[in-house]
Amino acid sequence: MLHRYLPMTEEDKQQMLQTIGVQSIDELFADIPESVRFQGEYNIKRAKSEPELMKELMALAAKNVDIKTHPSFLGAGVYDHYIPTIVDHVISRSEFYTAYTPYQPEISQGELQAIFEYQTMICELTGMDVANSSMYDGGTALAEAALLSAAHTKKKKVLLSSAVHPEYREVVKTYAKGSGLEVVEIPYENGVTNIRVLQEEMDEDVACVIVQYPNFFGQIEPLKDIEPIAHAHKGMFVVASNPLALGILTPPGQFGADIVVGDAQVFGIPTQFGGPHCGYFAVKSALMRKIPGRLVGQTTDEEGRRGFVLTLQAREQHIRRDKATSNICSNQALNALAASVAMTALGKRGVKEMATMNIQKAHYAKEAFVNAGFHVVFSGPFFNEFVVRLSKPVAEVNKKLLEKGIIGGYDLGRDYAELQHCMLIAVTELRTKEEIDMLVKELGDYHA
Repeated sequence: MLHRYLPMTEEDKQQMLQTIGVQSIDELFADIPESVRFQGEYNIKRAKSEPELMKELMALAAKNVDIKTHPSFLGAGVYDHYIPTIVDHVISRSEFYTAYTPYQPEISQGELQAIFEYQTMICELTGMDVANSSMYDGGTALAEAALLSAAHTKKKKVLLSSAVHPEYREVVKTYAKGSGLEVVEIPYENGVTNIRVLQEEMDEDVACVIVQYPNFFGQIEPLKDIEPIAHAHKGMFVVASNPLALGILTPPGQFGADIVVGDAQVFGIPTQFGGPHCGYFAVKSALMRKIPGRLVGQTTDEEGRRGFVLTLQAREQHIRRDKATSNICSNQALNALAASVAMTALGKRGVKEMATMNIQKAHYAKEAFVNAGFHVVFSGPFFNEFVVRLSKPVAEVNKKLLEKGIIGGYDLGRDYAELQHCMLIAVTELRTKEEIDMLVKELGDYHA
């Protein structure tokens, strides 16, 4: 039991020592003077048997708070959504779970088809022509969108809404610094991008305008009003979007977006301490050959049977560096598969129903807060998140909520100085009326 996962025997050890020409392990360290060698005992616990170790680890794990034991109203980019049971069953199959890049299509048809279906569903949700086979997460996908825009337009300025996720904005700025791009943040007004300031900043040097839909505050950006501004000087219109929200909102593609990116975590991917995720990247067909990452395409073999292959791989691992569109050298195939399985299990009606439940429950929660005397900060239409102002620091309030068995919302004061004491509350389809009412009740002493 002490060596269940260590199959090496003493004979194996002696054979290895003999092969390299030494008599003992100590000889391997002969070059290290005795005076500097550690001679004592390490201050660590004695080794335990497997059953003893499992008991200790289970006891430690039981101290953790998680979304299975506590209702969570924390969103801000990572959400507690329903995951169909079939997702784990499919992605746990060894041919998916341990698969490497499907370079050999003749033995990778299952994985290639799954990725192709993922691309297809992302295109249907976003209203775009082409989607790649996934990226690391929503933040890196957005940064790659900014780089693509600059490369395509030969311009160096990026107009980035301050209502975009703060972490996404930081990733964009990091990528932009290395590429020599100027990033100008456009302030928000009443929770959405300030159209007047956006118009003032728009000029011939702008490569793209970036907004989020729904944005970081949960508000619905007026894409119809922003699109003509973005395209006024032949710049590009980039939208970061929650794909679940697109199950009921008009897709960005119908508003003239050139690039739509986001995070597929909402479909079949657990919160799991913030990652890993799966970024999606969708474009109009004119940008197909400039899309980062890789594309899976559908074809036929010499006998006319349908098959799937890696169609485009525009990265420097495959083509000349000066021709590469990105140095992204991997994707999130397993998480993309999880998203595919979740979307397939839910179906078109299921995704719409799930999105509708998010809207209905979030709006019920907002009304409950208003009726309890709270100030809801922004008044515009929203998806499943809204902002409430409290009388005390959010971090302090969240500690009190945790004592009551509730995971509270996000502290906006961490990223927006003007939103001190403001909590971003996420209400997904998994939250019940009783849980929402309990949250409002427990926050009752903290309304501003």
